[in-house]
Amino acid sequence: MIYTLTLNPSIDYIVEVDRLQLGGLNRMNRDLKLPGGKGINVSRILKRLGADTTAMGFLGGFTGDFIEEALHNEGIPADFVRIRGGETRINIKLKHGGETEINGTGPVIAPGEADALVEKLSVLKEGDLVILAGSLPSSLPADYYEQLIKMCQKQGAKFVIDTTGEPLRRALPYHPLLVKPNHHELAELFGVVIETREQLIAYGRKLLEEGAQHVLISMAAEGALLIGDNEVFHANVPPGKVRNSVGAGDSMIAGFTGTLALGGDFMEAFRAGVASGSATAFSDDLAERSLIEELRAKVSIEKIG
Repeated sequence: MIYTLTLNPSIDYIVEVDRLQLGGLNRMNRDLKLPGGKGINVSRILKRLGADTTAMGFLGGFTGDFIEEALHNEGIPADFVRIRGGETRINIKLKHGGETEINGTGPVIAPGEADALVEKLSVLKEGDLVILAGSLPSSLPADYYEQLIKMCQKQGAKFVIDTTGEPLRRALPYHPLLVKPNHHELAELFGVVIETREQLIAYGRKLLEEGAQHVLISMAAEGALLIGDNEVFHANVPPGKVRNSVGAGDSMIAGFTGTLALGGDFMEAFRAGVASGSATAFSDDLAERSLIEELRAKVSIEKIG
């Protein structure tokens, strides 16, 4: 089973207008309301790929009800802690030729609610995988991801973490199976400017030195890198028109981990991850399996180090 944890989920409200007039009246051409948050996105792609997944985290209010019902309608088991300190946020993605994002603030999570989510991980078994994804809400303690990781390890489960900054750095000594920064996040983590592939590889290897088992670096149109102890691989991005910037990185993690869970090796997982991320970038919502499979055959991988 692959469990995903989303500490600050959202409804992603996608609005399309022909032309945005600030200060004037705008009429939308189309809108979509989708369950959002990095871990939830991972679960949605895992389900489409045929991998067993359960979505966990915190939900509150009528917006939380919407997310739970949407996951139920997709056949994804949900085991969230219901919170009393507010409603799950709404993030607006405004498409107007370009794309403008307005992200809501998350609700306050009480200490007892935080403890309840840690306790939910007591259901984990050896061989399970937990994907910890997204930002750490300000109402949670700075070591909260570490609390979750320690429960994973107590139960014999492996974990993947997809976050940035200090929460990522604090997780590295616990040896995550995979971390997935993009090139901007990697530069920010080390406080440097990264301009070349060689620099990306060098700083990716620093993450290995600090404890990560594998590093997957997404580079937008330049493809992706997979860095292990002694090898570095590069994958291209298959051709297509980018329609959506939401969830591509999450889809990459889902393709990678889902393929491993279904018995694939790391090269198959890398190819599936790149195909899944690209397929979501070429779609209005998260990718459908048919497009992922179509693009998988167009991903080429080369060893570069």
